[in-house]
Amino acid sequence: MIAADAPEPGSVLYQIEDARARARRSFQVKFALTWVALVGGLVVALYVTGNIDTEFISTWAPFIVAGAWVTVYISLISIVLATLLALIGAMGRMSRNPYLNGVASLYVSLVRGTPLIVQVFFIYLALPQVGVVLPAIPSGIIALSFNYGAYMTEIFRAGIQAVPRGQREAAQSLGMPERQLMWRIVLPQAFRIVIPAIGNDFVSMLKDSSLVSFLAVEELLYRAQLVGRQNFRSLEALIIAATIYWILTIAFSFAQQNLEQRMARGDR
Repeated sequence: MIAADAPEPGSVLYQIEDARARARRSFQVKFALTWVALVGGLVVALYVTGNIDTEFISTWAPFIVAGAWVTVYISLISIVLATLLALIGAMGRMSRNPYLNGVASLYVSLVRGTPLIVQVFFIYLALPQVGVVLPAIPSGIIALSFNYGAYMTEIFRAGIQAVPRGQREAAQSLGMPERQLMWRIVLPQAFRIVIPAIGNDFVSMLKDSSLVSFLAVEELLYRAQLVGRQNFRSLEALIIAATIYWILTIAFSFAQQNLEQRMARGDR
């Protein structure tokens, strides 16, 4: 059944739409072939030179890949906590209270002014000197959440400020309290605005989670380094780890792209 707004077969508009669809399909096929040719050529080149031990890959790939679950687990918990920190930080940055604003601004400035790896080591190695001892995985999650929460604070602040001021004024004219206005009017729209940016940060966090390998957490990179050093096959081990990171990044990027397209359809 043809939709009411679809062009009639044989019409000029139908031919134009058909030509565009064929052009898109042709572009996608050529794009995919380019990827296959480049990646396949690189793999063949490494194999021909004899620098790749396929037996090592087949033996140890399952062990390395199993660490991906720890990577995803750490990243998922961290992005949730970072989102909460970002929301609180954004509210503080927008607050007219000088103390709340000062605390939030100091948090953002401090975190953005120091490297993530320093924050990871500080939480895991420095805090025990003052009596705060945390296991490796919680330390990594706290460091990632603390770091990304600061960067996402500005994203949330921009999202809140992007909500039309007229909606605020309309709610205030109806006597809606400020807290209720924020939770029912402003934040739902702000979340919709910042969700694509949160997805992008999550993709970045998947890669930055490799830093917790320095804490001996058996995630993807740690396992690759472990078996690579033990067998003097760091090239193959790191290729496996890099491939898994790449696949995870592509998968979550694709999910993010679909989410953005669905939200764009809602806007239209």
